[in-house]
Amino acid sequence: MAALTEARRVVIKIGSALLVDRNTGDLRRSWLDAIAEDIAALKARGADVVLVSSGSIALGRGILQLPPTVLPLEQSQAAAAVGQIHLARAWQEALAPHGLTTAQVLVTLEDSADRRRYLNSRATLETLLGFGAVPIVNENDTVATDEIRYGDNDRLAAQVAVTVGADLLVLLSDVDGLYTGNPNSDPDAQRLETVSEITPEIEAMAGDAGSGLSKGGMKTKVMAAKTATASGCAMIIMHGAELHPLQRLTDGAPSTLFTPHLDPHAARKRWIAAMKPQGTLRVDEGAAQALASGKSLLPAGLRAVEGDFGRGEPVTIRTLNGLTLGQGLTRYTASEARAIAGHHSRDIEGILGYPGRARCDGFL
Repeated sequence: MAALTEARRVVIKIGSALLVDRNTGDLRRSWLDAIAEDIAALKARGADVVLVSSGSIALGRGILQLPPTVLPLEQSQAAAAVGQIHLARAWQEALAPHGLTTAQVLVTLEDSADRRRYLNSRATLETLLGFGAVPIVNENDTVATDEIRYGDNDRLAAQVAVTVGADLLVLLSDVDGLYTGNPNSDPDAQRLETVSEITPEIEAMAGDAGSGLSKGGMKTKVMAAKTATASGCAMIIMHGAELHPLQRLTDGAPSTLFTPHLDPHAARKRWIAAMKPQGTLRVDEGAAQALASGKSLLPAGLRAVEGDFGRGEPVTIRTLNGLTLGQGLTRYTASEARAIAGHHSRDIEGILGYPGRARCDGFL
């Protein structure tokens, strides 16, 4: 499938039922080794890969010999604490033979709801991808309560895809796509090859059925698709239980593709442009020319700072004579921007007490 072979940054969500044998509670190691080969192939062609992996509670449940029933919160958190260690080690052992470094990233809903924590999460993931690592993301079930939970990894995966600006989100599941009805009870149900717009009719097609180990049904997958596609990220639902699911997808395995209306960069620009600016950065002619060519705004080109804004908030960029150049999200607070305005990037640490933030120590 072209959506996978052409993607530059891919988020892959893996459900518990694919990783953990429902009868024994053990890892399906042959499946894990096979998908590790698929991931290595994606990396070899230059794609960034982020994994959103379920399985910690399912693994911990088996290790602690807990019953196959709905667990109280404290038992779920205990199972997650035990299982997360085994899950992270399993991914490390599966990917290491391919020369791939793994990183564990645990998040909660608060990490995307709170602006500063969201920025920190994004910066961490971007840095890991820059190093060529494969981040393994999971909800921090050990500390998350119902009030601060995503509740399912389909929507978590969509949020991660938005955070890292992914081209494609792949949901590996126990179903091979979205059907016009429940294929288990409706013999006339047809799988949709492509969904170009998520209409009320499409949402109505989603049922609630999920596996015994998974919390997410088709409704959560359609919700994930709405989040992903609105941010310029395509999404695929496919059956992932067989070996080498990503290779099978490339070879044309059955699936449903949700197409975005924009690419991630255009969607991000539209999102930023719709935000209310909290301040203004006045730049000189050299900085204006650099911005016009796609470069970052460096402190040396900043001549004045107006307003009171925080890190990650929208600001307008204008020339000294009042020409508006655009809008962006600043990496520094207003007070920090005023302190380093007109200085060289190498001076940032001496002025602020810490190194500059990303993208050649620029502002946006």
